[in-house]
Amino acid sequence: MVSALLVAVPVAADTRIGVVDLRQALFSSEDARAFSEQLQRDFAGTEEEVRKAQQEARDLQERLQKDGAMMNESEREQLTQEFQRKAQEFAQKKQQLDQTLNSRKQTFLDDARPEVDAAVKELMEEHDLDIILPSETVVTVKPELNLTDELLEKLNQ
Repeated sequence: MVSALLVAVPVAADTRIGVVDLRQALFSSEDARAFSEQLQRDFAGTEEEVRKAQQEARDLQERLQKDGAMMNESEREQLTQEFQRKAQEFAQKKQQLDQTLNSRKQTFLDDARPEVDAAVKELMEEHDLDIILPSETVVTVKPELNLTDELLEKLNQ
C-alpha cells in the first residue's frame, strides 16, 4: 500500500490542471448579453402585467388593513375575496412567467453547451493540460491556472 502511494504522488505532481468558472464565462459572453436583451424585449409586456397584478393585490391588502375595521361585514368579505382573486392572479402570472423564462434560459444553455465544450477543449490543448476543473469544485487556485478570461474570449470569437 505504501508503494502504491509513492507511485501515485509523482503522477499527481505531473498532472497539469486548469480551472474555469463556466457560469461566469458563459453569462458574461456577448451571446448571453444579446440573449438577455432579447428576453427583456420579449417579456417586457408580461413583466408589466405581473407587476400590475402585484400592485393591485397590494393596494387591496392595504385598503383592507386600513379601512377593514370601518367596513361592514359584507364589504369586508367582498374586498377580501377581491384581494384573494388578485393575489391568485398575480401568483399564476408570476409562476407562468418564471417557468417560461427558465425554459428559455435552459434552451440557451443547452444550445451553448457544444460551443463551451469546444472552447474548453481548445484551452486544454493550447495549455497542454490534463484536466480542467469547474471553479465550483476548487477551494482556491493560483491566478495563472484560472482560465476563465481566456474561455470568455473564445466564446466571444
